[in-house]
Amino acid sequence: MTAMHDKLLHSIKATHDVLDERLSTAEWHKPTHDRPRDRFPATDTFLASASRHLAAANAVLVPAARRRLPDGNDVAHRFSRTSRDLEYAMAQTKAKLYGEAHAIHRPWHDIWADLHRRFDEFMALEEEVVTALVEHTTSEARSDLADRVYGAELHSPTRPHPYVPHLGLPGKVARRICLGVDHFWDTTEGRMIPEPVKPHDRDHDGKLAQYLLADPHLPGDEA
Repeated sequence: MTAMHDKLLHSIKATHDVLDERLSTAEWHKPTHDRPRDRFPATDTFLASASRHLAAANAVLVPAARRRLPDGNDVAHRFSRTSRDLEYAMAQTKAKLYGEAHAIHRPWHDIWADLHRRFDEFMALEEEVVTALVEHTTSEARSDLADRVYGAELHSPTRPHPYVPHLGLPGKVARRICLGVDHFWDTTEGRMIPEPVKPHDRDHDGKLAQYLLADPHLPGDEA
């Protein structure tokens, strides 16, 4: 199997594409006289789905990188720092959206520029980590990781939490507590949370589906 057909790498890139589109949609929506809250739904959708993915990646991919990659500990700490940076930018976006005092005077173009930069940095690092895992793990292990990331997203916090622990047992406990708090407020507010991208095993595609997608792959392909 080639790296481009790998289930984990494919699902991560598909998630990145969805998140990137949601970020662009959020930035594009601007309030008008007739629709003063037009920015809220699209921005909230991005923040919820990105928060879930960040938490799931820290819960699943970071421990795998620590165990499997030669520089696993360094990767884990870099991943945590980059996650925090993006979550801080997301928290600033949320604060600006809801008119919190510390963010209300910051211009939107500055908010979006910082968010895009942090988003691109995290996504590039995550793809780098997953590509390294392709080189150091089996296809079966990566398929399991893809499914576990998806499962973790379904049960992850729906708001950014840049100041809580991210690594190890403290990170696991913090995510569980944040999930409970976020779930309470989501229920109270009637907040709709988008479904994460479900992993798709390309090896199960028939030949016709492969060629219709202009993406044929053969059992003998090497990683």
